[in-house]
Amino acid sequence: VQLQASGGGLVQAGGSLRLSCAAPGSIISSLTMGWFRRAPGKEREFVAALSWSGRTSYGDPAKGRFTISRDTTENTMYLQMNSLKVEDTALYYCVAITSTGSLATAQAMRGRGFDHWGPGTQVTVSS
Repeated sequence: VQLQASGGGLVQAGGSLRLSCAAPGSIISSLTMGWFRRAPGKEREFVAALSWSGRTSYGDPAKGRFTISRDTTENTMYLQMNSLKVEDTALYYCVAITSTGSLATAQAMRGRGFDHWGPGTQVTVSS
């Protein structure tokens, strides 16, 4: 699965950004996809997941501020990020798994088991 993330940039604290992830050659409605991030000097962090069936889950940093969605006509997944904080500064990765099995999907919804990673897109939030 090829994943292409875009939409990162520089934004002031309190602002918004929308990240996009395209999956050319794949049908995103058949994939469980998600977002991770890695800030300098920190561990990789689960942000959000969207199952092939349309269920969503969020990591603690995203709850209440970020929304994961997809547009099947555009074959693109999105991460709408609102009320951004300086601590949201990180490299954001789009991820996916191709299995639609219940166990793999359940694991992915908890941020585990993603086996396809795209190159990251940098998000920088200034104070």
